[in-house]
Amino acid sequence: MVISIASQKGGVGKTSTAISLASGLARKGKKTLLVDIDSQANSSKVLLPKYPEIPAENTIYTTIIHRNPLPVHNTDVPNLSIIPSHILLSNTDIELTTAIDHREARLKSELDKISGNYEYIFIDCPPTLSWLTINALTASEKAIVVVSPGYFELDSIVQISKTIKEVREVFNPQLDLLGFLFTMSDPTINTSTSLQILRQTYTDKVLKTVIPRNTDLRDAHFSKKDIFSYNPEAKAAQAYTKLIHELFEL
Repeated sequence: MVISIASQKGGVGKTSTAISLASGLARKGKKTLLVDIDSQANSSKVLLPKYPEIPAENTIYTTIIHRNPLPVHNTDVPNLSIIPSHILLSNTDIELTTAIDHREARLKSELDKISGNYEYIFIDCPPTLSWLTINALTASEKAIVVVSPGYFELDSIVQISKTIKEVREVFNPQLDLLGFLFTMSDPTINTSTSLQILRQTYTDKVLKTVIPRNTDLRDAHFSKKDIFSYNPEAKAAQAYTKLIHELFEL
């Protein structure tokens, strides 16, 4: 199963969700791959301690630009591999915009060659509606849209939902919205109101599991660890375990 973790807005817990789902499933014995196609490369920086030493030619940049095979790296998490990103990806949208030969499927064409090696593949998308995001959605069977409390955060999911619909119509008819994941929940009126609006607007597509705002997540990533290796008793770890059970019945 190939799943894109998407959001039009940054800072909503998208990368934390990608890392936590991938590492959580890997720790349950599932062969898992995380594809980092976000030029900020935050997933790569957390899961690959020697990431600064990795050249662009050994990241997903070489696949998107030069159509080379996907460079897979092992991580310290058992059963988890990653295809790292690179800051140079931030300049690729111009090239993809002018390309005419299947620019939406450069990731898919290479991912299809190795997907049989994994039970789960997650794609950490950039927080923009770009050709990189379209590449990720074209390569995916499912998409999870991450949203946090706030007016602008809720407003941003209108456009990402439209993009998913358009990709399904034009490039990938198999693409399905797995659900909206509400993150950074805390005991405030902003959170309760935002969650209420989300559930009223997208009734059957809002995931039951809610991810709490938890400093352990930030501290784990600062320590170059996933939440389960940093503190398996953390509220965020418990929430992501619950989410894995909800999504995959594990």
